[in-house]
Amino acid sequence: MSKAIGFIGLGVMGFHMAGHLSKYHELSVFNRSLEKINNWTKEFNGFKCDTVKDVCQRSDILILCLCNDKDVRDIIFEKEGVLENLKPDSLIVDHTTTSSDLPIEINESLNSKGIYFLDAPISGGQPGAEKGQLSIMVGGDESIFDKYKFILEPYSKFIKYMGPSGSGQLTKMVNQICIAGLLQGLSEGMNFSDRVGLDTNEVIDVISKGAAQSWQMENRADSMIKDFYNHGFAVDLMSKDLKIVLDKAKDSNINMEVTNLVNNYYKEIQKAGGGKWDTSSLYKRLKDII
Repeated sequence: MSKAIGFIGLGVMGFHMAGHLSKYHELSVFNRSLEKINNWTKEFNGFKCDTVKDVCQRSDILILCLCNDKDVRDIIFEKEGVLENLKPDSLIVDHTTTSSDLPIEINESLNSKGIYFLDAPISGGQPGAEKGQLSIMVGGDESIFDKYKFILEPYSKFIKYMGPSGSGQLTKMVNQICIAGLLQGLSEGMNFSDRVGLDTNEVIDVISKGAAQSWQMENRADSMIKDFYNHGFAVDLMSKDLKIVLDKAKDSNINMEVTNLVNNYYKEIQKAGGGKWDTSSLYKRLKDII
């Protein structure tokens, strides 16, 4: 079943997600950076839009993959934005990682216009986007999710409905909490291995076959050992995500000792000029920064 779909946000993740989607549906794309649109259309088939208004008028379903709350709010509420130009009975799927309050606010505003909204943050990193193997956690109206779930399948390996608006974002917060702790533990373990004179490559080979195994170990240990961090999910983005987590935890009186500690480590990396490095640079912090 083909649908006219618009995709806004052709960054590290969105570029590949839109590419997978273009193989199954009529796709229109928009990005505020013209260079990214031109690069995308060199690789994939789709209609290049000049404005948010253009992509809205060509679409029954609009997919967003942006950076933060402000970007989403601007795209939807600004003059000539989504709220003014998307047709009634349309759907917005937002893959941006945002606060859990934003989807509730947007959903209420869009429903008054007869437009549906699903918050649908993603996990799997750049490799998952490239391979079409992302995990997607969705909040919103369950009947709308059931009706349109098939739209997300070209770039996912697992999609799950989590509850009403904001539930997808709350689930993504849990994801980021777990990743932060895992990466710090992996970094400390590898640094310990180095310091006591073990061959860390060999150590990873052994422990990755046992209970210590994780996605981070499988996908990041080798690049960490090679001191390569110009790839993957940027520290700046992770720090943004963890601030969302910590703000929510503070409002809800939830203890987040380890997450707060790791976020402070990421701030140290940012001060050292590593804001664009992959989140696995926690290892580099232990070896080269402190």
